[in-house]
This record gives sequence, C-alpha cells and structure tokens, in this order.
Amino acid sequence: MEFKHITVAGSGVLGSQIAFQSAFKGYQVSIYDINNEVLEKAKNRIQQLETFYQRDLGASKEELLEAYNRLTFYSNLAEATEKADLVIEAIPEVVQIKLDFYQELAKVAPAHTIFATNSSTLLPSQFAEATGRPEQFLALHFANEIWKNNTAEIMKHQTTADHVFESIISFAKTIGMVALPIQKEQPGYVLNSLLVPLLEAAEILLVNDVAEVETIDKAWMIGTGAPLGPFAMLDVIGITTAYNIVKGKAEATGKPEYIKLADLLKTQYIDQGKLGRSTGEGFYQYPNPRFIQPDFLKN
Repeated sequence: MEFKHITVAGSGVLGSQIAFQSAFKGYQVSIYDINNEVLEKAKNRIQQLETFYQRDLGASKEELLEAYNRLTFYSNLAEATEKADLVIEAIPEVVQIKLDFYQELAKVAPAHTIFATNSSTLLPSQFAEATGRPEQFLALHFANEIWKNNTAEIMKHQTTADHVFESIISFAKTIGMVALPIQKEQPGYVLNSLLVPLLEAAEILLVNDVAEVETIDKAWMIGTGAPLGPFAMLDVIGITTAYNIVKGKAEATGKPEYIKLADLLKTQYIDQGKLGRSTGEGFYQYPNPRFIQPDFLKN
C-alpha cells in the first residue's frame, strides 16, 4: 500500500516528533489533539525541533519550512482523518483512554486506513477489537529524539494481515527509520526487553549498597564501550518513569528490594524535584554531568 497522507493522534513530545519527521520526509501530515490550546503548544514544540534538525541532520531553513507547511492541525477527529492512509496513535498510556479513542476513530476513519499504536508498554491485542479492523492494526513504536535515535519497532498481533505488517515496515524506512520487525507480541518489544532489565539491575545494585551511581556507570561504560551508563540513561528517560515501573513491581511482588527502591526514588529524587535531565538534576547535574568530564573513566 502506498501512503500519502498520515494522521498523528496525540501531539505530545513523541507525537510531535513523529509528525514532523514524517513531514520532513515529504508526507502530508494531519495532527489531531483534543483542543486548540493543546495544539498551540504542539506548534511551539515542533518549531523548537528545527534547531535539532539543523544541528543533527544539517537541515536547511528552506527544508524545515517546507516540512512545517506540510502539517495541518485539527481538534476534530473526523476532519483530521478524512484523507488518512495511516493513523499513528500517540495518546496517553492509559488503557481506557486508548479504547475510547479507537472506538471513536473506527467510526470516522476511511475503510482503507491502517491504525498503528506507538504504545511502549501496552500490546496491540488489547485494542484490536476496539479498532473495528484488527487485521489493519499493529504497533509502531519510536524512540525519543526520533530524528537521530531512528529505530522503529513494528510489532504485529495475532490477526494483523501480513501485507499491513510489510507496508508499515516499508513506511518506517521512508521516514528515515531503521525498521525492526517483531513477529510476535512481546511486552517491551525488543529495545525495552533488553534495556529495562539492565536499568533494574543497576538500581538494585544501588539500593542494596553494593556500589554508588558513578561506580556502576563507569563499570558499564568501560566494560562495554557504551557512551552512557544506566543511571545516565535513567536521567534521559526520566526518574518518574523509573519510579512508576518499580512501584508497580513493588505492589505486584511485595519484594523488599523493590519497595526500598521505590521509596528511594520518591524521597531522594522525585520529592526533591530531581527528575532527570528535564529538570537539570537527577542522578547527575546538568548541563555538565560528571560522566562527560575527561577524567570520568580514569583512575
């Protein structure tokens, strides 16, 4: 299937990035969100991306203007999806919100439109029935800072049609992504299935007083050649996200180390406004964290 018009539902951090990257690569893109106030914030967010595209991709001002002019903004879902060949959903990670959205989307989107969820934690099979077109539905997950962290995890569910799966793989490549096909549903996809256990292991080493933040990060960076250690990665992801994951595990398992870790993250970081890079401090202080200093990996 050839895609010409893309609709991105949800204009938050990642939704805005997906929309702009698609427009930058030549697609006509409609952005949908719940009201005009939210959409105005999205416009500002997208305009701020231009600096990064110039720095990281060498984009010209003309290219960026052309990309922005391919975007249209809607608070009416029917209007936003009227010409859509593909709808990429990037709304909050709340099951009921997504269910309600897909039931409404199914009523207004053209019959040929493919639906894709950008969810990082929820499986497409949870929403397939609500879409009214399960064979035309799958997951298409992007990493933050999509223009340079250009992975696209494409995950089918049990009844996704093969031609739909293949068409989304092709689409991902056309917007500059490295397509990562996932043949079977897996919580966390590939990236987070690998990353989350690493981050958890680092956090458990810390909470059990085995080693300090910098020691753990140095061990990983020197031992693997990675540019960031697990705690530097957690600062990028955000400590609130880390806390929510750990808190869920603490409640589900009752394990003392998860309970202790959740308490540490809340009292020593979240309650003190240390949420990671976004607030200027998390496990490290920004904009000049210790791990970028020349002597960090030396004795």
